[in-house]
Amino acid sequence: MATMISRKLKTAVRVTLLLCWIGLNPGMTVAQEAGVVMPQRGLCAHRGCMDTHPENTLPAFREAIRLGAQMIEFDIQLTRDSILVLMHDETVDRTTNGHGRVGDLTFAEIRKLDAGGKKARDFVGTAIPTFEETLAMMPRNVWLNCHLKGDEAVGRAAAAMVARSGRMHQAFLTCGEKAARGARAEVPNILICNGENRYRTNTPLYADETIRMNARFIQLLRATPGEDRKEVMEKLRQNNVTINYYYAKSADELAGLFAEGVDFILVNNLAEFGVEAAKLGIPAWQPKF
Repeated sequence: MATMISRKLKTAVRVTLLLCWIGLNPGMTVAQEAGVVMPQRGLCAHRGCMDTHPENTLPAFREAIRLGAQMIEFDIQLTRDSILVLMHDETVDRTTNGHGRVGDLTFAEIRKLDAGGKKARDFVGTAIPTFEETLAMMPRNVWLNCHLKGDEAVGRAAAAMVARSGRMHQAFLTCGEKAARGARAEVPNILICNGENRYRTNTPLYADETIRMNARFIQLLRATPGEDRKEVMEKLRQNNVTINYYYAKSADELAGLFAEGVDFILVNNLAEFGVEAAKLGIPAWQPKF
């Protein structure tokens, strides 16, 4: 009897240690989510449904999920006390009732701000969310385009949060080279979208540098008049780089962009663009939680 209890205790200890190891090993997160089917192409809700909802807030993301976005994009910064929050601008002035640089404000100060009232009365009292809160409310089968504002520090913090939240299979960090190095130093197999601004307007160089740094995603800017991207698109495809596009201004652009080889197109008006995407054989995505 004592021997049997001892064996059970040893087995329990081994299982516990294995589960702890899986939780601490970012690479295993991908394996744990191997059964999740991710979209191959579609629409990316830019800052959520920012046309009808306050950008970079949970209500905007809930609406994007409801409308069937295949990808959701949002912006991340560090507060003065190193909390990851969602905000596009360097300051909180444009979208909230407050003033000041995000990096100069504490989380407690930022949390008191109203991030919805400037959009519409229905959103008065909407808080600026943390990155952790945002990850927690997202489906597990939608791409999360996490646009970092900052360098190594925000890269390290964001990568650690993605790994800790079990979102390694779906969340990627759109960032410059410095932030990418910080992220990979923290979590070597974190998914990266090359967002280095030094050369983003030079599409061939941008593509080459993306491939060189082994980034999984690229986010092309709007093409200049007469620009031929056929060769660049083929090179990206051959190197298994997922192609995001910033951004479509009207729904009638979608057909040409998808035909050109773009995988995901950032849009501000998801409801309108979703109707056109459905006509092109890309229906609203069904979220899985």
